[in-house]
Amino acid sequence: MPRAVQPIPKPTVKPLKPIRWLGDSLDRLRGFPEDVKDDVGTALMWAQRGDKHADAKPLHGFGGGSVLEIVANGDGQTYRAIYTVRFKLRIYVLHCFEKKSKRGKETSRQDIDLIKRRLKQAEGLEAEAQTKKVN
Repeated sequence: MPRAVQPIPKPTVKPLKPIRWLGDSLDRLRGFPEDVKDDVGTALMWAQRGDKHADAKPLHGFGGGSVLEIVANGDGQTYRAIYTVRFKLRIYVLHCFEKKSKRGKETSRQDIDLIKRRLKQAEGLEAEAQTKKVN
């Protein structure tokens, strides 16, 4: 009597979290040099898988490691991409910009204020998405 053939289990692959680009962040990123776009894209792919890229650092002033920044250099300039992994359903890219601050590594007050507004916007979008998912 032949043995029953057991199906080979499929490896469990965790789906990637989708990315939501807030404001003009995607348009700004598209204007960055190619090597910078590659660096940011790689870090975001890691975030989508639930991992933290070695170049992703917590953004100072946002309590903990849920708001991260990628700092990348290209064409003699420094570029930053700010995103959050705080939420269950999505990765939110809050802001992308060329660093122009004259005060060392410090992010300008204008950029910090924009990041805070977009983080609040992400909170609302996530709450709305959670409600739709439950209903």
